[in-house]
Amino acid sequence: MIAATRFSVLDRSRVREGHTAPEALRDTVDLAREAERLGYHRFWVAEHHGVPGVAGSAPTVLAAAVAGATRTIRVGTGGVMLPNHRPLVVAEQFGVLASLFPDRIDMGLGRSVGFTDGVRKALGRDKGDAEDFAGQLDELLGWFAGTSPTGVRARPSEGLTVPPFVLAMGEGADIAARAGLPMVIGDLRDRERMRRGVDRYRERFRPSAWAEEPYVVISGTVAVADTSERARRLLVPEAWSMAYSRTHGAFPPLPSAERVESLAMSAKERGFYEAGLAGQLAGTAEEVRRELEAVLKDTGAQEVLVTTSTHDREALLDSYRRLAALAGLDDGATRR
Repeated sequence: MIAATRFSVLDRSRVREGHTAPEALRDTVDLAREAERLGYHRFWVAEHHGVPGVAGSAPTVLAAAVAGATRTIRVGTGGVMLPNHRPLVVAEQFGVLASLFPDRIDMGLGRSVGFTDGVRKALGRDKGDAEDFAGQLDELLGWFAGTSPTGVRARPSEGLTVPPFVLAMGEGADIAARAGLPMVIGDLRDRERMRRGVDRYRERFRPSAWAEEPYVVISGTVAVADTSERARRLLVPEAWSMAYSRTHGAFPPLPSAERVESLAMSAKERGFYEAGLAGQLAGTAEEVRRELEAVLKDTGAQEVLVTTSTHDREALLDSYRRLAALAGLDDGATRR
């Protein structure tokens, strides 16, 4: 089952303690080059605003840098948060990307708005803007089809085919199914919820000009190392940062695993931290292979989008290399 599955990478340009945001962006571009060399199918970047621990605030700009630094891997966003933008501007941005890098650009779209009230205010948005995601999605796709009732034409987007994907958060599965679009769903820690979302999507899917049948991408953390303990330590920085954000309201740069292990945590923070470590796909190559086979059998997903972040870049690169080897990505070029 793994041999028939595509594997891709989503990098969130996580800032690391002792390093700068520009370094994080350059690390993303370097990782994309390595992902291409290893045979991964696509490389996506994310959108976050006003978050100290994330440098990726302009995903279409970063996607252009990634596409310019690579030759064959598909490049896209995971995702552009559509409620933060006018659909015409998003269509224009992806039209430019697809014109510069033909047949390589993906348009991953999400329905989240800013992380805090302050960010939402700065963006001129509020939580309610996410409620019209389906309408915003229809408008966006209409710019590519040339069906806008405004009489305006999106240039150079109209007539181009830029594959859209819906990030299935909340109602995302229903929206993706009704629109007939591929769906990206996470996370791997809650397998039952993921399976229900996939089943719901497949049951309600309507074929469209974009996709004739359902296409499921499952997303989450996958860490591979030579021992189970080393793989688990890769998860430590992100788990602590998530726990800190839940208890302090700010998402910090990634600390080293060594520093996290020396920290005192409140009971509440410790609970979030342990929950962040639980249920992830982490272990030796054989352990991760078994877990992946089980998840793929349960969901029938066609693709796995790996979102692993950690402080130790060498260990992260080693994890991606081990994952590529166990997935047999040496002949990945034949899958594209």
